[in-house]
Amino acid sequence: MEGKVTQVTIVVKDQEAALEFYIQKVGFEKKTDFSAPGNPRWVTVGPSGPGLEISLYQLGARTGPQTPPPLRELGNGMFVVTVSDVRKAFDEMKSRGVKFRAEKPAEQPWGTYAEFSDPDGNHFTILQPPAWTPPPS
Repeated sequence: MEGKVTQVTIVVKDQEAALEFYIQKVGFEKKTDFSAPGNPRWVTVGPSGPGLEISLYQLGARTGPQTPPPLRELGNGMFVVTVSDVRKAFDEMKSRGVKFRAEKPAEQPWGTYAEFSDPDGNHFTILQPPAWTPPPS
């Protein structure tokens, strides 16, 4: 199969509060916001520019056996956002009130990273991969 993932969904208890968190604290942009008759409000956010969008699905917007199990609970999401400067992103987000799991980004051979959770328990890692240098020829 060819293609790419363009959207993922996380369950939130308060769509408006989640939207505010992702825009005001994380620094994402609102990408989509509409309500089709007879359907729940559809809101997505994501980093600026084209790419992956996160749908903020209101807990309880749909009920019954047709609702997929992941849409029935909070805090099931786990995401990695790759950035060019993790320390800069960390400082900006921390200044806006994001609470990280550690006092500063951690360094590993696979990159420098920092972790936080949204108010609904969805886990995020911001990651700066290591600079790649080609092996000597």
